[in-house]
Amino acid sequence: MTTPSATVGFRAMWTAARPDLDTSPMDIVGPVKRIEALVTTALEPLYGGAPITAPELDVLVQIRHAEAPVIARRLAETLGCSRAAVGKTLAKLEKRGFVERRPSPADRRAALVTVTPTGCDAIDDMFPRQLAVEAELLDGLGADRDRVVEALNLLEQVLKQRAGRRRA
Repeated sequence: MTTPSATVGFRAMWTAARPDLDTSPMDIVGPVKRIEALVTTALEPLYGGAPITAPELDVLVQIRHAEAPVIARRLAETLGCSRAAVGKTLAKLEKRGFVERRPSPADRRAALVTVTPTGCDAIDDMFPRQLAVEAELLDGLGADRDRVVEALNLLEQVLKQRAGRRRA
């Protein structure tokens, strides 16, 4: 398999400027970043004028399908976001009536978060539409789909292990 020309070009520039650097991570990180940007760009029209944003939908879906009310820290861990980002998103969602927060009896510093009926309506409207866009984007994978899923799951597993070590 060949490396996309964008990555090859950037690696060549960095190698010329700084031959002491190992630019090989760009072979993986570069395409991951470009893929994320392509998906975000494809979803933008869907969320134009929508009552929630794509990141807000990600948060709402996690809360809705949790077995019990969740706390922001757990959401941050599940979503791979900072606590501050999740807290800010929850504050916006609460202000617009999509989630409800109440004090946790187990920890006065934490709040238990649940989705309101308005939040459920937003999920039921937007999630199927987002899935349809994503399915259309990925349709071209054909028989290679399982191989791509396996490789992405391996990448996620390795990154989780390494990121966990860096935090410890």
